[in-house]
Amino acid sequence: MKILEVVGTKNTGKTTLVTLIVRELVKRGYRVGTIKHTHHDLDMEDKDTWKHRKAGAELVVGSGHSTAFIINEKIDLEKILKDIKFLRELDYLIIEGFKFSNYPKITTTPAVKDEYTIKTVDVFNLKDEELGPLVDLIEERTYSLIPYANCGNCGYESCLDMAQAIIKGETSEKKCKMKKLDELELYIDDKNIPLSPFVQDILKKAMMGMLSTLKTDENGTHGKVELLIKHGSK
Repeated sequence: MKILEVVGTKNTGKTTLVTLIVRELVKRGYRVGTIKHTHHDLDMEDKDTWKHRKAGAELVVGSGHSTAFIINEKIDLEKILKDIKFLRELDYLIIEGFKFSNYPKITTTPAVKDEYTIKTVDVFNLKDEELGPLVDLIEERTYSLIPYANCGNCGYESCLDMAQAIIKGETSEKKCKMKKLDELELYIDDKNIPLSPFVQDILKKAMMGMLSTLKTDENGTHGKVELLIKHGSK
């Protein structure tokens, strides 16, 4: 799941640009998700979900033809990204806002720019024929969740150094050795713990060996296996 942020000041076309990018990516056959960062409350006043939360519910879920989750707390972006990764298999996640993160950005405001900025776009003067090349650039210079392994096997001292090299077009995520080893991931208190190929192989074989003795599905195959260990209680 590659990540792109669209950032900028108010009324500079961020939502318009997100919509254009999403449509073009979907047109190219990708599965796309979005996140909208807001400084306002997400409560929908006078709706039943709002009444539930007002009554004191910490988690409110609206379920129908679509499903909406409202959690009564601010959640860190890295945790949101991790949870989305396990909730839905996506090719791209487009984020409107969160301008201080370490993920690739397109800015709609020249002054809102950092070392993770791919391009500055004047949305209101963006021509139709410019959208394709822009999304080509997004395909080339975006990357997925940063592993923070800092293993050096890619030739860079840290994962952030490699991330900035991808932004500049000097390398690609395909050079990341850890990205090729993501069949097994370990999170402790929502923090990703990088695992070497040797450790991954041991844990995977142990888990699959245990599952082979259990009655799970009829053919014994597993698309995804999830194990949650809760140590202690709150």
